[in-house]
Amino acid sequence: MVDLASFRAPLRCAVVGASGGIGAALVAALLEHPAVSEVHALSRRDLAAAPRLVPTTLDLLDEDSLTRAAEVLRAHGPLDLVIVATGVLHDTAVQPEKRWEALDAASLAHSFAVNAIGPALCARHFLPLLRTDAKAVFAALSARVGSIGDNRAGGWYGYRASKAALNMLLKTFALELARRNPRACCIGLHPGTVDTGLSQPFQQRVPAARLFTPTYAAQRLLAVVDGVAAADSGQVFAWDGTVVPP
Repeated sequence: MVDLASFRAPLRCAVVGASGGIGAALVAALLEHPAVSEVHALSRRDLAAAPRLVPTTLDLLDEDSLTRAAEVLRAHGPLDLVIVATGVLHDTAVQPEKRWEALDAASLAHSFAVNAIGPALCARHFLPLLRTDAKAVFAALSARVGSIGDNRAGGWYGYRASKAALNMLLKTFALELARRNPRACCIGLHPGTVDTGLSQPFQQRVPAARLFTPTYAAQRLLAVVDGVAAADSGQVFAWDGTVVPP
């Protein structure tokens, strides 16, 4: 169990994308922690309420939904931790492009909507809810393939570009956050390759030791969150605490 000792207990947390593989694991890990008093689970699906768990319906692509969710969160008091655990690599609307001939305007727009615009709107609505009298963190799931400097393989145009856009948005939010709430931190998180629906079609070449369960990934990401400080704001951190180059 991660200490979360760098936060002031008791913690109030929110997880966007709480019904996904990593999101659900984050919710479970936070609920197991004795220092966490409340977890807001935000998801398009209807989740059942439980002790210390507050389910709230949220559609990442519907800003009215984000406004309503923010009102629910605000009514419960300041937040110590917000994690946006959403993302799309493939679904019925988009598949990762291997060659430039596969580029499609609608697919690119969908990737940017889910991977960059949605988390950005979450930041717009939820950053003002972070506590100001102690450490607070806003984090969003990014990906190493969103690193421009680390791009050596090419392909996956929409996913790479939308995650790179997310990283720039997080950096820009971090700069403004430093002026508005100096104790708070805004970061990206790279979870590694996690055994979820997002990575399932691409796991064949992943060594078993580098294919993480959602539970393990959640624990590692919470350890990273526990280890960051305001001076780290604007960076993207991998599951092992190393910085992902921009």
